[in-house]
Amino acid sequence: MEEEAFWIKQVLAGNKQAYGHIINKYKNPLYATILRMTKNPQDAQDLVQEAFIKIYNQLGKYDQKGAFSSWLYRVAVNHCMDEFRKKSSQIKQAEINEASAVNTKHPEVILLKKEKNRQVEKLISTLPEDERIIILLRYANELPYEEIAETTGMPLSMVRNKLHRAKKKMRETVKKQGGYYNELSNGG
Repeated sequence: MEEEAFWIKQVLAGNKQAYGHIINKYKNPLYATILRMTKNPQDAQDLVQEAFIKIYNQLGKYDQKGAFSSWLYRVAVNHCMDEFRKKSSQIKQAEINEASAVNTKHPEVILLKKEKNRQVEKLISTLPEDERIIILLRYANELPYEEIAETTGMPLSMVRNKLHRAKKKMRETVKKQGGYYNELSNGG
């Protein structure tokens, strides 16, 4: 701890070479920690380098109340989490951009939609009549549960139960047979 305090004072006094001692002491354990977070050696190396730059820039904020290693890891892990959030946000934005770039009038897209609708209709047709009616009223006509209960003459709780059972049957059929309906088999 005294050694670290000495090197920190040296760095803060302007001796940039003194920071090399801190890097040498912590680069391997920090890399191991970040590698466990990323599971990618190249990303871990990049993040370790970025973390050491951030630590250097924030060294003056270390208050020397707790262990330096704890403070160093906290700065590094927070940096990694920030980068993960940024990357996640960028991926979502790319998916949105990609989805909006699809030409909905393209013959292939129209064909896939028709095939998907045909398979959904086939899936619904396998349900018992009461469940089929509830599914159609809820999703094709977009009726609220109360109106479905009123229309069918069933209690509201029965409508909810039958709808739940119908969706569950459809998911199970999709899981067995496959098809386009990942959203159904994933609980959508």
